Amino acid sequence: MTTFSPSDAALEGFRLTREQPRVLLLWALLQFAVSMGTAAVMIGLGGQHLMALEAAGADPSPDPALMMEEIRNLAPLYGVLLLAGLLMMAVMSAAVYRAILEPGESKWGYLRLGADELRLAALKVIYFFIWGAIIFVVVLIAAIAGPIGAGLGGAFGQLLRLFVGLFSLGLLLFIAVRLSLAPAISFAEHRISVFDSWGLTRGYFWRLLGAYTLALAAIVVVALLGMVIFAAISGVAVVMRGGDLAEAGAAFSPDPTSLGSYFTILTVAYLAFAAVLTALYYAVVTAPAAMAYLAIRPRAG
Repeated sequence: MTTFSPSDAALEGFRLTREQPRVLLLWALLQFAVSMGTAAVMIGLGGQHLMALEAAGADPSPDPALMMEEIRNLAPLYGVLLLAGLLMMAVMSAAVYRAILEPGESKWGYLRLGADELRLAALKVIYFFIWGAIIFVVVLIAAIAGPIGAGLGGAFGQLLRLFVGLFSLGLLLFIAVRLSLAPAISFAEHRISVFDSWGLTRGYFWRLLGAYTLALAAIVVVALLGMVIFAAISGVAVVMRGGDLAEAGAAFSPDPTSLGSYFTILTVAYLAFAAVLTALYYAVVTAPAAMAYLAIRPRAG
């Protein structure tokens, strides 16, 4: 059986960005530009409505009609942000796949917007509906088992409910891992592959789960450490120029009512810092599947 190292796969994203800092810089610049652009769109299409919705939600006795009205007003904004997020996810995922599977295509930091990216975006939409159906079935089974366990009562009933809950979570995790190579296959073979991953990952569940878990844990630790450092530096900078910590905290939740109130120096600095973390996140969480595909695919040939 062809194998691969879960630890090597999990750390591939860090290796890639360490050895190609220019690529990380280009990815971060793209993330920063998109963050600035989407923030401007958010302010233009719904800044006042966002504030009104937040105020209505904070009311101890909110007016449901008012909240629904504000949500309807925000529908165009949500549509734009959803489309932008889907395309960005596809572009960044494809860039990481390209860096690992097609390293010679390094122009523009592996960034493109073409057929490969559109296929990945389409696959995300297809998987959205597939996962909706899977989750519906699992929740339905759990909902049926719950009253049965309650009817049995006692320790056995509680044990049955616990078993059904754990089994449901385990089943969803198992399916997610078995289907996890679909984007890598779709990119590498230039076609939308929905279920080929299931056969390709047979016998590799635990290795893949280990790689994904380690990668996610590593990027979470790096992100948390980075956020703590940024918060500390920004807090010191604000206090040194006569401000207070509340002003430093405003960088994480800026006022969206106008461009001037939103794009403060501290907020722009935070968006730039977050762009680097986001670019690194995409590299770390996407690379393991690409490495797994490289290691496993000879068996399929």
